[in-house]
Amino acid sequence: MSTSHSNIPGVPPSALGGVKVLDLSSLYAGPLIATNLGDFGAEVIKVEHARGDDARRWGQTKDGSPLWWKIISRNKKLISLDLHDPNDREIVKELCLWADVLIENFRPGRMDEWGLGAESLHEINPGLVILKVSGFGQTGPNAQKPGFGTLAEAWSGFAYITGPADGPPTLPPFGLADGVAATTGTYAVMMALYWRDAQGSGVGQVIDLSLYEPLFNILGPQVIEYDQLGVVQERQGNMSPRTAPRNCYETSDGHWVALSGGTQQIADRIFRAIGHPEASSDERFSSSTNRVANAPAVDSLVSEWVRLHTLSKVLEAFENEEAPIAPVLNIQQITEDEHYKQRESIIRVADPDLGDVLMQNVVPKLDRTPGEIKFTGRNQIDADREEILSIIKQNRSNS
Repeated sequence: MSTSHSNIPGVPPSALGGVKVLDLSSLYAGPLIATNLGDFGAEVIKVEHARGDDARRWGQTKDGSPLWWKIISRNKKLISLDLHDPNDREIVKELCLWADVLIENFRPGRMDEWGLGAESLHEINPGLVILKVSGFGQTGPNAQKPGFGTLAEAWSGFAYITGPADGPPTLPPFGLADGVAATTGTYAVMMALYWRDAQGSGVGQVIDLSLYEPLFNILGPQVIEYDQLGVVQERQGNMSPRTAPRNCYETSDGHWVALSGGTQQIADRIFRAIGHPEASSDERFSSSTNRVANAPAVDSLVSEWVRLHTLSKVLEAFENEEAPIAPVLNIQQITEDEHYKQRESIIRVADPDLGDVLMQNVVPKLDRTPGEIKFTGRNQIDADREEILSIIKQNRSNS
């Protein structure tokens, strides 16, 4: 990975150099927040049960190595602790003296039952930022219900509007709710740290992050449309209730492309690209509102043209008119794509178990303090116990 560190005297070369994170969470959303912070230089200690985080058992393995784990636990030092054990809970408290951020995703109230509630931890370390991840949040009638990404995708309204009009609600084939919550949780931690440090409060706070709310918040204007117009958005496949044309279209050689005519100018370019410039003056297609009202007609116009041409011809025609379009890529095509390569969106990282592996690179790209994958997720449970316990000893000697 190319770097261009700032080299400013007195400034850490990584954006989050000096930030210390204690990750008590498991599976996806919470751990991914810690991964994001670790990618930009935070020191991350990952606590897992002696049986190992369940994320070790999700997805494919090779030669006994869990592949997803290699990504989600990169840049993390590992220690095994059982929080049912009072002695191990004392180790957690010691690590909270060291940490700036604690991430947990236990059932709401469980940390309090263990004597590790926010009030107790803030007595130990007033500056600690505590991020609590749960399915439905720390409050409300559903707070104690089991909460996972699939449930959040249903509960948020996402599944209801996703899928063909004549088909069932459709769930995403990956951890969408967890991933969106992780992005939200990452910036929430940074806001809390900014308020503590840059704003000078000097104190931490508790972040209550549900899985469903971040996804719900990006689903568009449904709430206000229902409130003001009584409109309930329904499923309509790849088409949109707010723009047309918008769909995936199959080419003559069996590939797929995606496009969206979000503005009149873009729609006009699309019409020129498909050889129908006269459509721009057709009253049915002359405004966004009219195109949405006549979406099947405009969709058919695009679909019929795309179906008659190869992928290369379709892309060439759209490029000539500067009309936005993209091929629908699978993961093989992504790894072979020149843009992905030049952007280093995927990076090959040395791994002690598999030799080297491809994985998603750090995002976003910062020019002065870029992120870095220092090492992949470790296979060995409790791999860094001695180093982590030495941190506790050092803290004790300094106090």
